Amino acid sequence: MASERYNRQVILAGFGEGSQLLLTKAKVLVIGAGGLGCPALQYLAAAGIGCLGIADDDTINLSNLHRQVLFSTADIGKLKVNVARERLLKMNPDIEIISHPVCLQKRNILDILRNYDFILDGTDNFTARYLINDACALLGKPLIFAAVSGFEGQLAIFNVPDEEGQRTNYRDLFPIPPQPGEIKSCAENGILGVLPGVIGTMAAAETIKLITGIGRPLINKLLHYNLLNMEQYELNISPAANYSLPKTEDEFLNRVNNDSCELTHGYAEIDITTLFKLQKEASTLIVDVRERHEFPILDNHIYTKIPMSEFSAFLETDIQAKNIIFICQQGIRSVTAAELTQEKYGSTKKIYNLKGGIAKWRNHFLTF
Repeated sequence: MASERYNRQVILAGFGEGSQLLLTKAKVLVIGAGGLGCPALQYLAAAGIGCLGIADDDTINLSNLHRQVLFSTADIGKLKVNVARERLLKMNPDIEIISHPVCLQKRNILDILRNYDFILDGTDNFTARYLINDACALLGKPLIFAAVSGFEGQLAIFNVPDEEGQRTNYRDLFPIPPQPGEIKSCAENGILGVLPGVIGTMAAAETIKLITGIGRPLINKLLHYNLLNMEQYELNISPAANYSLPKTEDEFLNRVNNDSCELTHGYAEIDITTLFKLQKEASTLIVDVRERHEFPILDNHIYTKIPMSEFSAFLETDIQAKNIIFICQQGIRSVTAAELTQEKYGSTKKIYNLKGGIAKWRNHFLTF
């Protein structure tokens, strides 16, 4: 049965049974089961990767479905890793699939990555990318990097030596992380659903090439793809000298690198359950920083509307509440609001941001 399943790629000249055996023995971790991770996971599972890991702590919402093609409307509210694992095993029951329903952080990422041979980064934020990059560099794990923005996508392979023995990493490309809010995410900027499908599939192809040794993988090269005109070009990546990487596990754990799921910049990321608990406490202010035209419209007896366009004036007032919770559509603009408020009040206030925003917890807001 297995030989028949993979017959069309095994009979390829230059591939053969040897390459298929390498795929069967490979252990690949895909971080992020979103627009990039879904197509990558599908093609890696179909190709016969022996062990596939999926790391993601997010749940499925309606706005995911135009690009995250492993999921359906009936899956809304479910954990992505659980649904993805179920679908992929139906596609190929001959492989092992391991779910990691966690947010990767400094305290857990090394233990998870150690179990895999290849890491595919399909995340959508800079905090995660730098964390994954540094962990892969420390552990010596090949990293397949994929990203999308607007109508463009990027691909690269890091931490693998080229013919001259040189290896690069994400910090050779972007040594200094951008400030929060400096670069818009897909949630703010928008994304055409087919773009992560294209880039995610290409990332799966690069992974297969890297495992089997066929072709020319994008080692120390950045591939740039433009969906609108179908143009693509490659840039060579050279080692830089204006950054440092952790050389030991202790150095990695002590490195200043904000974890997106933990207390950062003096404010805390919370879920909807915590928000509702805090709401019942005395002296709690919940601020909706979306603009006034955005939907859904929330109960103004519970949520105070202070759009980001008016936020500077709000900061000039004396806020009396001890607990201040910021929310927005995707949990991104509210991060900026939380940081600005923390800069003013320091530790004298408890400041929170609703992770994932109203979009992630939409049903709770509509039924509350």
